[in-house]
Amino acid sequence: MEHEDGGIMHDGQEIGVEQEQYLTSMSNEFESVPAQEIVEWAVERYGCSLALACSFQDCVIIDLANQVDPGMEVIFLDTGYHFPETLDYVEAVKARYGLNLTVTVPGDDAADWPCGSGRCCEFRKVGPLQRALQGKAAWMTALKRCDSPTRSSIPIVAWDDARSMAKINPLATWTDKDINDYISSHELPVHPLMEKGYLSIGCAPTTRPIEPGEHPRAGRWAGTGKTECGLHT
Repeated sequence: MEHEDGGIMHDGQEIGVEQEQYLTSMSNEFESVPAQEIVEWAVERYGCSLALACSFQDCVIIDLANQVDPGMEVIFLDTGYHFPETLDYVEAVKARYGLNLTVTVPGDDAADWPCGSGRCCEFRKVGPLQRALQGKAAWMTALKRCDSPTRSSIPIVAWDDARSMAKINPLATWTDKDINDYISSHELPVHPLMEKGYLSIGCAPTTRPIEPGEHPRAGRWAGTGKTECGLHT
């Protein structure tokens, strides 16, 4: 089946180099496009084959997605080590939006890898996300280039080789100020740990509040040299 951009469709996905080229072209076009229009494009293109993976540090991406497709599947990776405040926040956001929420849990293979151990994120985040995305053609995230040096050049739209699907980052060009301004102007609920200095929130054993002048992600895996969990690398 021919798609309008020349790629070939198979089970909701295009195959061949046409798809990667098309996504790269769209990513370049989206550099100056509002995030909501990017979400609209993603929903129009992928429909129910699109899922949103959200860490629930804030709910900006959920608010944007909800305006376009209230029924979009939202995936939360419950590692078994989240702060109680995070789990409460997830429930509050779910109730506010009536989310179509999928909560993953680690498999039995995670038992030997507690939080902070060498393969913890592999078994508690990467593997569960892979299973949750089975059958999908695309996934969406809240990644921003300002998050860290490892994310400074992320595209807005790209082909995810690791998962053989499209990956959409509508907030890639946003700054932390953009996020905070959106939260304020739309009166969104704020994660309760934010006011305690946790500006990047992960699992409780490996997350600390930051000191004045530190980068927002300085509190993640502090002192270990680790900067990413593996979901986006």
